[in-house]
This record gives sequence, C-alpha cells and structure tokens, in this order.
Amino acid sequence: MTSEIQNTNEKKVYDLEERTALLGEGIIDFAKTLPHDRISNELVKQFIRSGTGIGANYMEADGAESKKDFRHKIALCKKEAKETKHWIRMIAKANPDRKKECKKIWQEAQELTLIFSTILNTSRKGK
Repeated sequence: MTSEIQNTNEKKVYDLEERTALLGEGIIDFAKTLPHDRISNELVKQFIRSGTGIGANYMEADGAESKKDFRHKIALCKKEAKETKHWIRMIAKANPDRKKECKKIWQEAQELTLIFSTILNTSRKGK
C-alpha cells in the first residue's frame, strides 16, 4: 500500500499524494469484497468515507492558501486516518476471517497518522 520513489541519492522519498491515493484505492477494492449485510454496509460506508478522505484532505493541504489553512487540512488528514483505524477495527470484528487484511490497512492508517502528526508538530514550530 505504500509508494516509494528513489531519488539520485538512493534515499527513499515517500510521496504522500500517491500513498494516500493508494490507500483509498485499496480500501475501495477491499470494501467490494466484504459481505453485504446490515452491519457490514454501515461499517463499510463510514470506512470508505474516512479512508478516501485522507487523500482528499491531503490534496487540499497541498494547495493550501496559508500556513494556517495547511495545518488545518493536515489535521483533518490525521483525523481521517485515526477514524479509518477505528472503522477497520470494527470491520475486523464483523469479519474475523478477514483480520489479516484488516491489520495491513490498519497499519498503513497508523503510519499515516504518525506522519501527519509529525508534519503538524513541525509546522507548528515554524509558525
């Protein structure tokens, strides 16, 4: 679910636009494989909304008109990533046979949460 681009110094550079888009696409693909019942439908609806919202908010942050606007949009990215972790946990509970796949998605959402926390902390220092 992660995307890496190698630069000329052979250091890994993470493209958050691509990474958040890949997570959203992965969530859509995964959601399509889940059962259609009353519980799953409600969980999946929220899961898709938060999981795809991470990338949408990142795109808005990338085009922010001010530092304050940037911080606000990054905070929304973090919020959506945390919410996605909650919904995937609930989906794992409702679909115990899919726990392994859920764990991978949860881990990516966790990593993004940490990345956005770091961006927020760094951007606050440079007010």
